[in-house]
Amino acid sequence: MNISEIFGEMVFNETVMKERLPEETYKALKDTIRVGSALDEDVAGIVATAMKDWAIEKGATHYTHWFQPLTGITAEKHDSFISPKTNGTAIMDFSAKELIKGEPDASSFPSGGLRVTFEARGYTAWDPTSYAFIKDETLCIPTVFCSYSGEALDKKTPLLRSMQLIDREALRVLKLFGHNDVKHINANAGAEQEYFLVAKELFDLRKDLIFCSRTLFGAKPPKGQELDDHYFGALQPDVKLFMRDLDNELWRLGVYAKTEHKEAAPGQYELAPVYSGVNTATDHNQLTMEIMKKVALRHGFVCLLHEKPFAGLNGSGKHNNWSLSTDTGKNLFSPGSSPQSNTLFLLFLCAVIKGVDEYQDLLRASIASAGNDLRLGAQEAPPSIVSIFLGDDLEGVLTSIEAKEDYEAGTMRTLESGVNVLPHVRLDNTDRNRTSPFAFTGNKFEFRMPGSSHSIADANTVINTIVAESLRIFADELENAQDINSAAYRLIRKTVREHKRILYSGNNYSEEWVKEAERRGLSNRPTTVDALESLILEKNVELLTRHGIYTQRELQSRYEISLESYSKLIRIEANTMLEMTRKEIFPAVLSYEKLLSETINSKKLACAASTAPEEDLLKRIAEKNTELYSACIRLKEAITEASKIKNNLKLAQFCRDSIILIMNEVRSSADALEELTAKDFWPFPTYEDLLFNF
Repeated sequence: MNISEIFGEMVFNETVMKERLPEETYKALKDTIRVGSALDEDVAGIVATAMKDWAIEKGATHYTHWFQPLTGITAEKHDSFISPKTNGTAIMDFSAKELIKGEPDASSFPSGGLRVTFEARGYTAWDPTSYAFIKDETLCIPTVFCSYSGEALDKKTPLLRSMQLIDREALRVLKLFGHNDVKHINANAGAEQEYFLVAKELFDLRKDLIFCSRTLFGAKPPKGQELDDHYFGALQPDVKLFMRDLDNELWRLGVYAKTEHKEAAPGQYELAPVYSGVNTATDHNQLTMEIMKKVALRHGFVCLLHEKPFAGLNGSGKHNNWSLSTDTGKNLFSPGSSPQSNTLFLLFLCAVIKGVDEYQDLLRASIASAGNDLRLGAQEAPPSIVSIFLGDDLEGVLTSIEAKEDYEAGTMRTLESGVNVLPHVRLDNTDRNRTSPFAFTGNKFEFRMPGSSHSIADANTVINTIVAESLRIFADELENAQDINSAAYRLIRKTVREHKRILYSGNNYSEEWVKEAERRGLSNRPTTVDALESLILEKNVELLTRHGIYTQRELQSRYEISLESYSKLIRIEANTMLEMTRKEIFPAVLSYEKLLSETINSKKLACAASTAPEEDLLKRIAEKNTELYSACIRLKEAITEASKIKNNLKLAQFCRDSIILIMNEVRSSADALEELTAKDFWPFPTYEDLLFNF
């Protein structure tokens, strides 16, 4: 197979456009993509015809406006290319209007009060900056999704707004330093996608995996990830076949799937792409999650994207690598060989430091979910306290600038292996900090907080906006400067002095850091319910509405949707837990108790050996069963009480403070029973079965 030939073969990309569009049409479309100019409807008609012809040649029979509603997944409504003729036949047709606009039912998607059921009209509008592609014999046209009154009902629209913003403000700074050749700034991202694979036949035997995508029960197996023997280990043949199949599907869709390996936990894996423009990266990550699930089923697996499918093991995150680059190819976060004298790099670095410090709560809210609450704070997942890791060298540079001292760079270091035959390996300027939420990794920032099932649109919208706000303030000040370099260093010095509290290079898991973060005045919002308040705080609303990223109504709607989703998910998990307990665990344990009772009676009748072991085991099982039954009664009562709460915030707080605590008690008793009950009696696959079955 020739990868270069198949890569992007199902994408209406620039190569295809250039081949199939008239030169003037191609130039007009390129101008729209490059600078955001409006696209003439006549031009759109020519593009639509070429797109349809290409898609039909590739086997497509339908088209869809592919969009990203506030569910966090993608949505699509399929229409065929068929258009009737008066003689009873049909032609294949696709107009400019059908390309540009669609009208899905907006009332059936989350809107947080922006829409009501009887106001059903919504619009999808073509995003020409994102390539159309063919999936499952359908031409997929990436679009935004908004209501009849114009409010954004999707994740793409705010992201595109934030991209325009950071493009404008970053250009202002670059022009001040004489970079007049730069016309456009690209925000780039790359999402390292972690996931678990479990055997399909075992998945089907667990209602918690089916309904909740995570295990609600499961005693700790004899072996987990203690030996660190899974990470980067050799791939099992069936997993390797899955990964190769996945690569082929993604490459055909133009997704830059690059790195694949085993992750730390048994059954856990990662796929990392080459990073690209943030809009494309977001689309590609949504596609990656969808294709992962589809390909896994073909190979007898189920792909789990939940943030914490197995208690006591690593959760799955989505490390979001973010950077800025110019259309001339310059990475604005490349420090060069002398970062201490690279004014532009230091200025953009300080823009990130200032933005993250001032809007750390907003950044935390962008990745908040019930699933992520289970993951954050341990086992390679960063804590809920946002901080930035720069490494010793960069921190040293900033410290010296703050103190107005010369910075003495260390000598270049090489790896000392003690083996003469090995080549000299140059060491990076800094080690990595795997516990840091927001880490500089050489020429980009790695935001490690997003959960594995999340769209990266929300996080990148916030990052773009808060950094752009810093750049706006910098540009306002520098535009009045007599000496641009002196003014820039004064600005850098001021930023370090005022915002260095956000910099931390130590162990983010330690109790000492929690205390130190509190002393520094950093935000600590441990749960989703705590974090979501940031969406409606005055300072954050002012920022996001002033820059046109969201309207106040759009922010309020997202706050309400997130609270509602949190409560719904918790109640689904609680009801699933009751269902599994009542219909599976109790009957299984009672059957085992019956066997033990019969064994005890049989031995007593036969005057056999002591029945103390059996009686002790039966007693312990009975005690745990009573505990489980009592906890289930209380959980049922809590679910009933929750159904009476109409306020979204109060309901979410009740779920967090009451239902989750009782669920933990139910699980504790059930897991203890699993350890006491014979395996043949336990009603569903255990962790041992799920994690070590292939």
